[in-house]
Amino acid sequence: MVADSVDLLCIKAREALAQRNPEKARQLYLHALGLKADAPDVHYGLATVCFQLKDLHSASHHFREVTRLDPMRAGAFINLGAVYNLLDQLDDAVAMLRRGIQLDPRRGEGYYNLALVYRRKGALDMAIHAYREALRVNPQMADAHYNLANVYLEKGQLGMAATHYKQALQMRPNWDKAQAGLAEIEARLNPPPAAADPAAETVQAVGPATAPVDMERVIDPNVKGDELLIVHKATIESEEFGRGFLQVLENEIEPAIKELSSALLYSDTSASELDQCVEKFEGALARMRSAQKTVVLSIERVQTLGEKLFK
Repeated sequence: MVADSVDLLCIKAREALAQRNPEKARQLYLHALGLKADAPDVHYGLATVCFQLKDLHSASHHFREVTRLDPMRAGAFINLGAVYNLLDQLDDAVAMLRRGIQLDPRRGEGYYNLALVYRRKGALDMAIHAYREALRVNPQMADAHYNLANVYLEKGQLGMAATHYKQALQMRPNWDKAQAGLAEIEARLNPPPAAADPAAETVQAVGPATAPVDMERVIDPNVKGDELLIVHKATIESEEFGRGFLQVLENEIEPAIKELSSALLYSDTSASELDQCVEKFEGALARMRSAQKTVVLSIERVQTLGEKLFK
């Protein structure tokens, strides 16, 4: 009989929400909670209502209750992480969002909210990775494209920023924020000419029209064609080593860090599982250092060959 009453109150609460009366919905959920204090669905509904009412502390309390009563509900962890972000509890937000993603890796909003937290923490590369994961799960997430573009803009990677602003606009035509982002990129790429300085013009008029050419730094390809070819090949090789280094970071280091972080985060990880994660991370770290050393040596070789050209 109590269950029937709780179910009926929850139905009425959802109806109140549909009628845009969240305060009435909260009272109905509280009544239901008084009848059955350990009902995760009631806590979830009440948390959602409190969030709409901007009562974030109450929302976090009830989402925590859901995670306690139903520890496999990914959505509760993801929503709790989003609330923690708004409460400036950033480390707790990361922990909750990672747990939600671990429970359900197919939820794009988990990665999206994790990216928001990483950006607030100043971890821009991790924010980019999380936004990309959100878009991998849901390529039509316009907000993820827009926010990813903002991070690229902050890093000065204007081409990538423009790409994602445009993708956001394809999904939301005339989106003023995305259009403003593209306008800022255009302004950076094509700054307006500086106002003319009459004094500077006078000085330039009496000076040389162009800077003198240092003939000792000019290479005649007819004389040193073979040496130029060697430098060119060494430069290409160095670039390839650089790509290899980035691949190690993306394909080995990042996954190893994620697995090790998850293993350290959850108390149910066995000692053998933790040892495996540590071993995998150390192996990836060794390969990263080896790739890094190769890149450094290849760059030094290019510099040495370049200097020889001018001797």
